[in-house]
Amino acid sequence: MTSTTIDPPQQQLRQRLKAERQIVIAEFQDNGKPEKLLRGLRQSVDGVLADAWRAAALPPDTALVGVGGYGRGELFPHSDVDLLVLLGKPADAITTARLENFVQLLWDLGLEIGHSIRTVDECMIESKADITVQTSLLEARLVVGSEPLFLELQKRYDAAMDPQAFFHAKTAEMRLRHAKYEFTPFSLEPNVKESPGALRDLQVILWVAKAAGLGHTWAQLAIRGLITREEARHLMEKERAFKDIRIRLHLQTKRREDRLVFDVQTAIAETFGLTSTGEGLEARRASEYLMQRYYWAAKAVTQLNTILLQNIEAQLFPTPTEPVPINPRFNEVGGFIDIAADDTFETNPSAVLEIFVVMTERPDIKGMTARTMRALWHARTLIDDDFRAQSAHRALFLRVLQAPSGLVHALRRMNDMGVLGRYLPNFRRIVGQMQHDLFHVYTVDQHIMMVVRNMRRFTMPEHAHEYPFCSQLIANFRDRWLLYVAALFHDIAKGRGGDHSELGKQDVLDFCRDHAISAEDTELVVFLVEQHLTMSQVAQKQDMSDPDVVQAFANLVRDERHLTALYLLTVADIRGTSPKVWNAWKSKLLEDLYKVTLRVLGGEPPSADRELRARQQEALATLRLFGLGPHDHEALWKQLDVAYFLRHDASDIAWQTRSLYDKLGRDKPVVKSRLATIGEGLQVTVYVQDQPDLFARICSYFDRKNFSILDAKIHTTKDGYALDTFLIADEHFAGSYRDIINLIEHELCEVLVRQEPLNPPLRGRLSRMSRSFPMTPTIDLRPDERGQFWVLSIAANDRNGLLYAIASVLARYRINLHTAKIMTLGERVEDVFLIGGPALNNQRVQVQLETELFDALKI
Repeated sequence: MTSTTIDPPQQQLRQRLKAERQIVIAEFQDNGKPEKLLRGLRQSVDGVLADAWRAAALPPDTALVGVGGYGRGELFPHSDVDLLVLLGKPADAITTARLENFVQLLWDLGLEIGHSIRTVDECMIESKADITVQTSLLEARLVVGSEPLFLELQKRYDAAMDPQAFFHAKTAEMRLRHAKYEFTPFSLEPNVKESPGALRDLQVILWVAKAAGLGHTWAQLAIRGLITREEARHLMEKERAFKDIRIRLHLQTKRREDRLVFDVQTAIAETFGLTSTGEGLEARRASEYLMQRYYWAAKAVTQLNTILLQNIEAQLFPTPTEPVPINPRFNEVGGFIDIAADDTFETNPSAVLEIFVVMTERPDIKGMTARTMRALWHARTLIDDDFRAQSAHRALFLRVLQAPSGLVHALRRMNDMGVLGRYLPNFRRIVGQMQHDLFHVYTVDQHIMMVVRNMRRFTMPEHAHEYPFCSQLIANFRDRWLLYVAALFHDIAKGRGGDHSELGKQDVLDFCRDHAISAEDTELVVFLVEQHLTMSQVAQKQDMSDPDVVQAFANLVRDERHLTALYLLTVADIRGTSPKVWNAWKSKLLEDLYKVTLRVLGGEPPSADRELRARQQEALATLRLFGLGPHDHEALWKQLDVAYFLRHDASDIAWQTRSLYDKLGRDKPVVKSRLATIGEGLQVTVYVQDQPDLFARICSYFDRKNFSILDAKIHTTKDGYALDTFLIADEHFAGSYRDIINLIEHELCEVLVRQEPLNPPLRGRLSRMSRSFPMTPTIDLRPDERGQFWVLSIAANDRNGLLYAIASVLARYRINLHTAKIMTLGERVEDVFLIGGPALNNQRVQVQLETELFDALKI
């Protein structure tokens, strides 16, 4: 719409709207009553719309109707004003012109409107065709205009409403929305309107209840017996809390923003009077308190939502079913488990755990009846110290963990119903707890559930294609349930201060002793919890070509059972942090470490000579397949030392030899690229006369192309040539990798020929998460165990250009780079470089180097 000149009456309306809005918002900031603000903003807009409508001089058989949230009588500070212009008959030219002027006026007044212009017949056609239109009309409200016309719309709409079809459509729509948010309310940046357990779930209940004629308020649903009065009060409280947060989001961001993103969480928390507490490892941000409150509320809504929808469904689709006894305490009713009596849990407290055992043993059971869920929710408080101490209850909990199927569903239900946190008090402390480590995207409890889920998937044939090596290993693993115990406890001590692995080790030790788990099994589980980060750190940060590294890791795990268990937990853990953290490169590193360690545990001590010969023989066999002569490799291999062969796979050695054997000693650089054998990314090999700033120059090129460097192996041949190999990744490789390979081979070669002065590194933009949770960079520079090289370890917020910035500093000090292990964990990088150079022998230079690196890492 183009703007028009605003005449004095219109200017008055605009000023009035602005003034009334400011008054309403100021009152909210003073009294904190969300319902008063929503009503006040709606009433202000109602009045302005009525005056504008009258000024538009539209025919008497027209009406202005509020629909959607505005029709419901609520208006958030930056929400659209959803309007329906209802016509008695199709608009003629004069009416059309007046409607256009009316709509233009609303925009000129500063109203963000969403509007449609329809007759009653058109409304009915659209309502039948589109569930969104049907839903918006369910909350239609006359603002101004012809009341008879509006009543005709309501009458025809009510007559056309099919409550059963509407219920199916809205619940199907809800399931799709939940799938979009991965079926969890525990996202670290939830949408207070759309996420599971948030406002939209509450609205769905009221929509289907109203369509069915069961009521349109929580109090009315309680009167109809669909919920208890206490549950109605809980729902009103949660709805009010979510509306309060959404209002503050709009006011804080000055736009229609419904996501509790990291950028605003602290500011929103402070408007509630929440403050950060503690220091160091005991520190908790104000935002953490806010989010934990939000998660607890969303969790309660999720439970009550399930209860209510079941009860409404029972009203709409009455299917009398005779209870089929399962045991004296439970029946099966219509595919759901139901308590045999209202006081089942009170008279048999052990049934609080037994119900989950039964559900694992009966996979045909779809869930719990609403009555059972409600009773269980209230009975969770029966779990106290005495309950936890009883051997019968401990045996029941172990039966859940040892169940051949249904474990993940059982644990999730136990968590949702508050039973798991009651039985394991330390687990209750991490429910809804955020993780600000820049790579976890779930709360601690949901991350643990994901890890258990991943571990279970290793056992399922239908998921074998996702985890082929893990599926192979776990198939022969005795007492798999011990792995689930370790998964359940591996992060249970997060947020307590101190080393969560050590604290968790004590927690799981106590659990094993309390549950009479054998000494041998206890030792394994305790080992897994204590060492659950170790395998990842060795694989991704240490030099696995070093026999001492492999031997030390083998000494730690001691036998194949411990190695296999730790490998499985490590993969499940990494894949449970974030979909972005796991990649094929990490998979290869861990699998390589597993296999080389297994050989050592099998009695084959790590031997550089034996490994070198094996790789050379395998590479030679591959070269023969490509038609190279028996001596074609010799010229290149004579220029390579042992370190080269130990740091490259046989397939890489063969590929580089085939690419370079007839190009040795050239003045012009050789750049070769191929799809990485791990299945993701590209491998790029550079062969060129060694030159100053080579690593920095290559990093600069990849940085300009927005390619991520996952790994770098730097080697200098005996005759002074650089033979460097990079593993790079980009989301666009899969579709056009041939073009990208050709581009890299041509452009990077030209860059190395020109040797132009390096551009200063640019400080790339940080992600929202990194801006909200900046980490203090850490730099650790120390000699390696042999005193031959230096190990430089760096941890910092990730950003574009970071590796180039580090490389530029190293280049200025003429530092020689031998290997680079680049580990990206979500928004955090942990890079390890093996470096050398005369400058490092000077302590003053070391200090200067670290200072410049800190400057390069600064946000």
